[in-house]
Amino acid sequence: MKKKILLAFVSILSVLYSTAQGTATADELLKEACTRAGKENKKVMVIFTASWCGWCHRMKKNMEEADVKPFFSQQFETLLITVLESPDKKNLETPGGAAFFTKYGGDGKGIPFWLVFDKDGNLLADSMKPDGSPTGKVNTGCPYEKEEVAYFIEVLKKTTSLNDEQLQVISKRFTKKAE
Repeated sequence: MKKKILLAFVSILSVLYSTAQGTATADELLKEACTRAGKENKKVMVIFTASWCGWCHRMKKNMEEADVKPFFSQQFETLLITVLESPDKKNLETPGGAAFFTKYGGDGKGIPFWLVFDKDGNLLADSMKPDGSPTGKVNTGCPYEKEEVAYFIEVLKKTTSLNDEQLQVISKRFTKKAE
């Protein structure tokens, strides 16, 4: 009987240990994504998201649509970092995600908030579109309006090897449809 209890206890501890070891921080996840990106000549797109965020789901859905998915998967290692969850869902947040979000200027900007890094982890672009607001920039989040999509396309043009035809397909996918 003691042997069975000891075996059960050891099993539980090993599960807890492996679970703890498998929870990478946002910084570690970025480093891993950059390593993969370097091997495949890609960039890294980090998207801050939350389970309750409809625009975050829309961004992910748009990027996964059949007409544009190959463009994003050929150009980017995409990394979703969960932040800003409700108190009852804090367990869904990426460890270190809030600090990472703050480090790159996401506080108070809303989500989705996205960043583009090169393979070495250097920030190339973010979702903050210059505008005439008091802060001088606004988060485009999930690009939807014409000006937001134009900014997103500008970022993609500067950070990827996508051609004009591919960028036009992405633009159509993200642009607000006439009602």
